[in-house]
Amino acid sequence: MSKKGKIAIALIAAIGIILVIVYFLPAGQQTHTPPVIVQDTIVEEPEIEYGFNLDSFTVYKDVIQPNEFLANILLKYKIPYPKIDELAKMSREIFDVRKIAAGKNYTILCSNDSNGKAQCFIYEPNAVDYVVFDMRDSITIYKGEKEVEVKTRSASGIIQSSLYQTLDDANVTPILAIEMADVFAWTIDFYRIQKGDWFKVVYEEKFVDGKSIGLGRVLAANFNHYGKDFFACYFEQDSIGDYFDAEANSLRRAFLKSPLKFGRLTSGFTMKRFHPVQKRNKPHLGTDYAAPAGTPIMATGDGVVIASSYSQYNGNFVKIKHNSTYTTQYLHMSKRNAKVGQFVRQGDCIGYVGSTGLATGPHVCYRFWKNGNQTNHLQEDFPPSEPVKPENMEAFKKQLQEYQEKVNKVELKQPLS
Repeated sequence: MSKKGKIAIALIAAIGIILVIVYFLPAGQQTHTPPVIVQDTIVEEPEIEYGFNLDSFTVYKDVIQPNEFLANILLKYKIPYPKIDELAKMSREIFDVRKIAAGKNYTILCSNDSNGKAQCFIYEPNAVDYVVFDMRDSITIYKGEKEVEVKTRSASGIIQSSLYQTLDDANVTPILAIEMADVFAWTIDFYRIQKGDWFKVVYEEKFVDGKSIGLGRVLAANFNHYGKDFFACYFEQDSIGDYFDAEANSLRRAFLKSPLKFGRLTSGFTMKRFHPVQKRNKPHLGTDYAAPAGTPIMATGDGVVIASSYSQYNGNFVKIKHNSTYTTQYLHMSKRNAKVGQFVRQGDCIGYVGSTGLATGPHVCYRFWKNGNQTNHLQEDFPPSEPVKPENMEAFKKQLQEYQEKVNKVELKQPLS
C-alpha cells in the first residue's frame, strides 16, 4: 500500500474513534459547536429636514440680512438672473418673494458635485412654516410645516405687585398673563387684582426642533381673587372651544370687565369727584383706565358703532349701541379705529389710548348706559353665554375632573422673600 493510502486510512480511523467517543459521552459532557457570532452593522439614519435627505446635498444655513433679496442669495449659488426672475413670478400665488424679511432663516441645498449649484431654496417666514423653491429640473414651489410638539406645563404664584411680575419671578413667560386675562376677561377685572390673590394654571407650550416657539392654549386655571375661587376649564362642543366654570356655565359674558387688557384703574364711577383739570367737584359717570399711549382699546361687547367723532371735552371717542338696553362709550383716544354703522365684535380694537380732549394723561374713560341711564359697569352682574349642552355634559364632566386633578396637583409657588 502506498504511503498516501496509509495516511488516509489513519485519518478515517481517527475520525471514527472521535465520533464514537462523542456519541457515548453523557449528555452534559457532549461538546457543542461554538455558536456563530454575527456582528450587527450599525446603519445611520439619514438626516431628513423639509422632506429632503440632507445627506444627498451640501447644506448651507443662514439668516436673511438687511437689504438682502432673493437674487442676492441665489446668484451666490450659481442660479442665473433669468431663472431667479422666473422663480419670483411663479411664486406670487404661493408666496411673494418680496415679503422675504431680514432676520428670517433660510436653507440652501446644493449639489454634491464639483459644480455646487443650488438645487433648492427653503425660506422660513416663522418658526413653523416654510416655503420650498425646488429648482431641480422644472421649478416647483410649495409650502410646508414643521412638526410642532406640544407639552403640558403648569405655573402658580401669589400676587405681590402684578401678575406679570409674579410670572417673571416664577421664570414663566409673562405672555401667560395675557392668556389668563383673556380666559377670565368676563369674570375678573385684572385692574383690581390685589396683593394676596393667587393662581394655579395648566397650559400648553409649543416646541419646534426642541426650541420653544410660544404658548398654546390655557387648559385649566384656578384664580383666587378677593378670597373667591374662579375656575376655568377649556372644553370643545360643536367643534368650538370655550371656557366653562365647574358648574358647566360659560365664562363668557355679554360684556368684558374692561376695555383694556392691562393698565391701571385710576378713577371709578362716582357722583362727586374733584376734577383734576377744572378744579371743581362734579360727577364722574365713567371709569378711567390709565395705560401707555397707543394701547389698543377693545369693544366690550358686540354692537353697532353709533358715533365716532371728536369733541372738545371727550377728545376722540367711539360710542357703541349693543342692543335696546346697553350702550358703551370710549373717550380720549389718540386715534379711532371704527366707523359709524360698523358692526364690531367683543374684543375688536376700536381705537387707541390717548389724552385728547379734557385729559391730564393717557387713559380711556369708559362709560356705560343701561336703559338710557349711565351706571357703574363694575356693579352689573351679566348672565353667562350658553352653558355646556346636556348632550355634552358627560364628556365635559370627565374632562373637568381630569383638569381639576391636574390643577390641584400644582404646588402653589411662594413669593420671593
